Amino acid sequence: MSILVLGIGNALMNDDGFGVRVIERLQEDYRFPAEVTVLDGGTLGLDLLPRLEEADKLLVIDAVEMGAATGTVFRLVGEEVPRAFANKLSVHQMGVQDLLAVAELQGYCPAELVFWGVQPGSIEMALTLSAPVAAAIDQVLRGVIEELRSWGVTPRRAA
Repeated sequence: MSILVLGIGNALMNDDGFGVRVIERLQEDYRFPAEVTVLDGGTLGLDLLPRLEEADKLLVIDAVEMGAATGTVFRLVGEEVPRAFANKLSVHQMGVQDLLAVAELQGYCPAELVFWGVQPGSIEMALTLSAPVAAAIDQVLRGVIEELRSWGVTPRRAA
């Protein structure tokens, strides 16, 4: 079994960098078994397609426009995920929707797909997250770790 934990976002545009910031924390705070890849996908879009070919399970982390209060955390599964990216927040999100569609058309969309994300407040040019979005990182980290445990993977805390 191969699991891909994929953070998406542009770290130069404050809240849009949420997925990247969560990936940084996962890489700093945890160690994962060989079957788990934790990847900063940035804004690569379709360039990530080869990574999906190898994944049996995919967990995506990102900021997504859901019309909720800034900092609200979302967990979506299966078909809910591509629909969430239809409300384009930034350029890379159309890439995520396209990425999932192309993977499915080519017959190698991961068997399980889960999204953990947050409602952004601002996507202006800035290197920091807004306070409500930054405060959501720990909740999403806990959710991601629990998701991995439900898939039979137990990450170890870094020393």
